Amino acid sequence: VFPEMALALWKNFLQITMKRILQQRRLSLYNGAHGYEEELIKKKLQQFSGGSINLSKEDNGIAILTLNNPKLMNAFTGTMMVELQERITELENWKDGKGLIIHGAGNTFCSGSDLNVVKEISNSQDGMNMCMFMQNTLTRLMRLPLISVALVQGKAFGGGAELTTACDFRLMTPGSEIRFVHKHMGLVPGWGGGARLVRIVGSGAALQLLGGAARVGPDRALGLGLAELTLPSADESRALGEARAWLSQYTEGPAPVVRAVKKVVTAGRELPLEDALRTEKDIFGTVWGGPANLQALVRRPKHK
Repeated sequence: VFPEMALALWKNFLQITMKRILQQRRLSLYNGAHGYEEELIKKKLQQFSGGSINLSKEDNGIAILTLNNPKLMNAFTGTMMVELQERITELENWKDGKGLIIHGAGNTFCSGSDLNVVKEISNSQDGMNMCMFMQNTLTRLMRLPLISVALVQGKAFGGGAELTTACDFRLMTPGSEIRFVHKHMGLVPGWGGGARLVRIVGSGAALQLLGGAARVGPDRALGLGLAELTLPSADESRALGEARAWLSQYTEGPAPVVRAVKKVVTAGRELPLEDALRTEKDIFGTVWGGPANLQALVRRPKHK
């Protein structure tokens, strides 16, 4: 009996371990095998200080993430890159969260990387390290079980434009623009914005936006399917209120259900069909017979 029991336990342990490894791998695109030394990269980035990434979590399950470096149009310094990762970790651990709004301080979104950082890490390996670090972070942002919105006021340029593509939705305000300026800098997107843009607008439109470094205002963004809506107000606090109201139509209801919806969509977008179907079944299992499901059955609203 004992060898069989030991074997069964060992198999079980292996399955759990494999599952854990896969989950971790899913969280991180790059690891040591890719020559990716995260702690060393963070040390290097932290030499370039300034600005901050602020996070406030509200009782209604909506969090507000603010890019705060207004004197440089909210450009990302090295410390802001590291802080963004810390805030994403905080959001990953927020079990009651349902929605997220990302916006910039001082009525503009984000002008990409701080050029002081860019000049200091201009050799190819440093650039690729920064690139891997930001791709990891923005992929984790995209996979959060929160419905996320980029509130674009003023300018979302370069890395700022890339950040908007890591959100589920983009809302624009009058006079705002998204612009992938990389080509004018002799570059291409490096934070995953190119790959995500193709998935949002298709390859032809992505080629136009990247190849022409085109200015995309609210009307063109709506036409391309890059933005959902132009909000009425360009005023910072008013626009934030409008974005909150727009998002709440999708975040109403119990957190486990809203989070399950996002997880199902993430699986469908990222996984091969059979894996996506199995994942959907597992997620379904977490809400079937749950409190929200049982309450709905008591109310029986389905056939009215």
